[in-house]
Amino acid sequence: MIIQRIFLNHPEKVGEGFFEHMLFALTFSGRLFKASAAAFLHAFVPSLCETTASKAIMDMHAEIAARRALMVQSQGAAVSATAKSPYHGQGAASS
Repeated sequence: MIIQRIFLNHPEKVGEGFFEHMLFALTFSGRLFKASAAAFLHAFVPSLCETTASKAIMDMHAEIAARRALMVQSQGAAVSATAKSPYHGQGAASS
């Protein structure tokens, strides 16, 4: 069904409900917007926000990497009793 594919498949794939995923994505969007504003300001006044954007991006990357590792681990544990994990041998999940 198209509604399932458009709105629910991805959140389910990453172990979240629709609204849980929406909240996470909107929160990340706000953090990216703040990092973008800091980088924009830094472009014109280099002494301001010297590491704000890069630190925010590194923090968000670490958070995403940790979430992916947990997702792969939980999917592997859930699937191990019945079949192989779809991420077997790949090292990281795609989102």
